[in-house]
Amino acid sequence: QVQLVESGGELVQPGESLRLSCEASGFDFKSYRMSWVRQAPGKELEWVSSFNTGGTSTTYIDNAKGRFTTYKDIAKNTLYLQMNNLTPEDTARYYCLLYVFGKQERGEGTQVTVSS
Repeated sequence: QVQLVESGGELVQPGESLRLSCEASGFDFKSYRMSWVRQAPGKELEWVSSFNTGGTSTTYIDNAKGRFTTYKDIAKNTLYLQMNNLTPEDTARYYCLLYVFGKQERGEGTQVTVSS
C-alpha cells in the first residue's frame, strides 16, 4: 500500500523559508519520479516541481526557479521541498504526488501560508 505523508507547512512571513517533507512507503522510492503540486484557495491544482528518475535532475515551475529546491533522501524514503524567499503567492496546500502501479497517488498535503 502506497503511503505519502507530507509535513512542514506553517504560517510564515514573506521572505522566510520552509522545508516540506514527504515520507513515502509502499513502493521502490528511489526508482520513481516524484513531484510536488499545490492548490491555492479557489484555484486549480498546480504543478510545482519534480525529482526525475535516471539521475538527479529536477524541474520547476518558472516562479519557483532559484527559490525552491527538491531532493530525495533515499535512506529516509523522504522527498523534500526547500522553499526560500517565500511570497504570499506561494500560499497553498502542498502535496507530493507520483504515478505508481498504474495510478496517481497523492498525500493529504500540508498547508503553507505566507502572510505578514
